[in-house]
Amino acid sequence: MNKMEINLISDTVTKPTPGMLEMMWNAKVGDDVFRSDPTVNLLEEKAAAMFGMDAALFCPSGTMTNQIAIKLHTRPLDEMICDATSHVFQYEVAGYAFHSGIGVNLIEGNYGKITADQVQEAIKSPADWLPKSTLVVLENTTNKGGGNYYTLDEIIPIKNICSNKGLKLHLDGARLFHALVETGDSTKNYGEVFDSISICLSKGLGAPVGSLLIGNKEFINEARRIRKVMGGGMRQAGFLAAAGVYALDNHVNRLKTDHFNAKEIADCLEKLDYVKSVKPVKTNIIIFDLQDSWTANVFLEKLAKNGVKASAFGPKTIRFVTHLDVTDEMIQQVKKILKSISAG
Repeated sequence: MNKMEINLISDTVTKPTPGMLEMMWNAKVGDDVFRSDPTVNLLEEKAAAMFGMDAALFCPSGTMTNQIAIKLHTRPLDEMICDATSHVFQYEVAGYAFHSGIGVNLIEGNYGKITADQVQEAIKSPADWLPKSTLVVLENTTNKGGGNYYTLDEIIPIKNICSNKGLKLHLDGARLFHALVETGDSTKNYGEVFDSISICLSKGLGAPVGSLLIGNKEFINEARRIRKVMGGGMRQAGFLAAAGVYALDNHVNRLKTDHFNAKEIADCLEKLDYVKSVKPVKTNIIIFDLQDSWTANVFLEKLAKNGVKASAFGPKTIRFVTHLDVTDEMIQQVKKILKSISAG
């Protein structure tokens, strides 16, 4: 019926743009394990300066950057506090237990966001039989929260509690720039609030591989050692780092286009009889529940027959993610297909 392939599984499915490929092809490289890859060094320096922090570390994935941060901010028998739907809890294979030997204290937030009051209540009092609360992890934007985001004004009270209670504050900022283009908050201000920040280059920013961990000099020096023991030391990684440099220079401002496209799909979904509910769409993620007579697998099969790929987020829950490879023509086609499914 439809020969156009439209991939809404994730914003990780993007291919490098022609400009990005050219920059990758022409990258100057060295051996990053010896800190002699000039393009990796450029990317790390660029990211650190962007957030007003001392240093950054280029890693293969956001899971690695998050797990390195958790490892460095905690000791065995500690615990981290985070939202129950957060990526570090849901999708990183319990790495906090495997790598760091810590527990997790889950908060039921609002579409992935937790409040200062909730953090205050979650911090445990010292006791021999309790883990020690030492770290708070926030996610911005929130994946399972449907792309919801914190503003800096919401984060600062959480930071103040962490400072008063001696806890570290880490940001899983895999899609941070999606939040920043909506709030107008500055990267420099984020650098003042968080002890460490992870940003992903291969999601909405469109690079093929890589994330960055950002923090102070001592923290990043130690992070290099943890990256190495996790198997994350890379050699001529400048070819990949060049894509990250290009992404930071060229793909941030355009994120609002993805947000507009997501809202357009959400508006269509809200009018369809087989859709039970749609989470508020703030950025580029659309999560919706199907009516009881449907299953996610059946719905995905119908989409696939029409050339659309998406992912199940539960037995009756679907996630769409818009990104730079999704054109306006594709958005209109998706809406047409969704309506045709409704019509039977």
